[in-house]
Amino acid sequence: MQLDPNIPSDNPGRLPNLGDPAERLRLTPAAIRGVVALADLWRLGASEASALLGDISERSWFRLKKRESDEALAQDQLMRISLLVGIFKGLRLIFSEPLADEWVRLPNQGAVFGGQAPLDLMIRGGIPAMVRVRQHVDSLRGGL
Repeated sequence: MQLDPNIPSDNPGRLPNLGDPAERLRLTPAAIRGVVALADLWRLGASEASALLGDISERSWFRLKKRESDEALAQDQLMRISLLVGIFKGLRLIFSEPLADEWVRLPNQGAVFGGQAPLDLMIRGGIPAMVRVRQHVDSLRGGL
């Protein structure tokens, strides 16, 4: 079992308290690195990345990418990034890299998607849709 480096080793089973500003500040740098890398791999435009992060402005997205701020991400943004990274990791376990990275853009006939691409569903549906996509990906790999 590999431990998450963002969870203190004195209590590896505890969930981070995203309501705590200090905890959010501690998690923010890794979350930003992760979502920027994911955006590159998924070829997200600024408007798509901004929408996935909760309709932040494109200017804010570019500031995040350049790491121009030392402010902590909001609880909502950290939750969104966590869901996106979980989807990314699940896809990489199921599919080869080209398909794993393209999957979010492909129309999907599954009941969850109704013919639309998972990316479009997540942009329109926010966190609830991200949770549904995450659960779908987890179920594909034999998880939840």
